[in-house]
Formats: sequence, C-alpha cells, structure tokens
Amino acid sequence: MQSLRQYEARGLVTPMRSEGGTRRFSREDIARLRRVRELVDVGANLASIGIILDLQDENTSLRYELRRMQ
Repeated sequence: MQSLRQYEARGLVTPMRSEGGTRRFSREDIARLRRVRELVDVGANLASIGIILDLQDENTSLRYELRRMQ
C-alpha cells in the first residue's frame, strides 16, 4: 500500500477516486503498475522509472500518429 502512495505521489500512476476517496484502478493503470514493478525489480529508482514511462508513452503516441499518417 505504501508503494501505491509513492507511485501516485510521483505521478507514475493516476487512478480515479471514488466519492469516498478509494483508488479505482483501470486496466491501463494495472498494466502501468506491473511495468513499474518490473522496473523496480531490476533496480530502477522512481525518478528513473518516471522518465522511462514518459518515454514509453511518447513512443506509443508517436507510433500511433505514424500509423494514422500511413
């Protein structure tokens, strides 16, 4: 649970919240959390993980745009 708080505070995941404040994770959030865990397991720190995830998101977006243009 502490890890989830840290990940959220660092902006690594941004789950929706219920009216009572409970985190509501989407499938995309869960996939992202799995990726965070993989990176933690290989020794990446949270700052590095943020950079890696941002680059992966940008890469995905650029690939999508490229496919649209073709």
